[in-house]
Amino acid sequence: MRIVRFTPNESIGIGTDPHFGVLNDKDQILVLKGDPIYSGIIPTETKAALADVRLLAPIIPRSKVVCIGKNYADHAAEMNSAVPDEPIIFLKPNTSVIGPNDTIQWPRMSERVDFEGELAIVIGRICKDVPKERFSDVIFGYTIANDVTARDLQSKDGQWTRAKGFDTFCPIGPWVETDFVPDSQLVQTTLNGEVKQSGLVSSMIFKVPEIIAFVTQVMTLLPGDVILTGTPSGIGPMPEGSTVEVSIDGLGVLTNKVSAKSE
Repeated sequence: MRIVRFTPNESIGIGTDPHFGVLNDKDQILVLKGDPIYSGIIPTETKAALADVRLLAPIIPRSKVVCIGKNYADHAAEMNSAVPDEPIIFLKPNTSVIGPNDTIQWPRMSERVDFEGELAIVIGRICKDVPKERFSDVIFGYTIANDVTARDLQSKDGQWTRAKGFDTFCPIGPWVETDFVPDSQLVQTTLNGEVKQSGLVSSMIFKVPEIIAFVTQVMTLLPGDVILTGTPSGIGPMPEGSTVEVSIDGLGVLTNKVSAKSE
C-alpha cells in the first residue's frame, strides 16, 4: 500500500491543508481521515487524481531522523574508512526533512554539497529494545531518502551534525510503501540524468533487523521516526541548479533540485 501525504487543489473540495491518502496503480488517491500511523487506514469517500495534488514528504518525523553511517563496504572504502564492527548512528533534525520536488537549499557556509541515496525505514509504534526477530512489528513502511551532506564541513568538524543537519538536507518520498520487503532491490542515484550511485539493498553490512535492534538499544523510537540505512559508493557533489534523483525498485523515484548557493 502506497501512503502519500499531499496538498490538494481547491477544486477537489477538501480544502488546501495537507491530507494523507492511498495511491493506487492508476494514479488515483483515496483520501484518508487523519494520520494513518496514529489513526490507522480510515478511508473517506473522496478521491483525487495524482495530477491534481502536490506530493509532500510522506512523513514528518515527530522527534528525529536516525541515520546509519558507512553501512556499505564500498562506501566505507571510498571514505578511507574500515568497515564498522557495529552500526554507526547519528541524527538529523526533523527540520531537515523536505518532500519530492522540493528544493535542496545550498547553505552559504559550504563549498561542497553531496548526495547520498538511501533506503529509509518509517517507524509505526513506540519501541525500545526490539529483538531482531520482532523488527517488522515496529515498522510502518519504507521510503526513499537523500542524506544530503556538506562534505567540506563534515571533514572540518570531525562530527556530522552541522554537515548533515541543515534545513532541506533530508529529502524523503515520494510515498511510504507498507508492503515493501528489503531484499536485493537496486538503489540508484542519478545527477542530471547520469548514474552516480548503484548498489543493492542486500549489500548493506547491517540489515534492517540488526539496525532496528541496535538503534532501539540506544534510544526509544516514536511513531513517525525515520531511519536512514546508509548509502552505497559513488557519493559526490551536486552543482548549483542540478537535479538529483534517487530510485529504489518498488519504491519509486525521489526527485529534487539544488538551489544556487546563498549569498
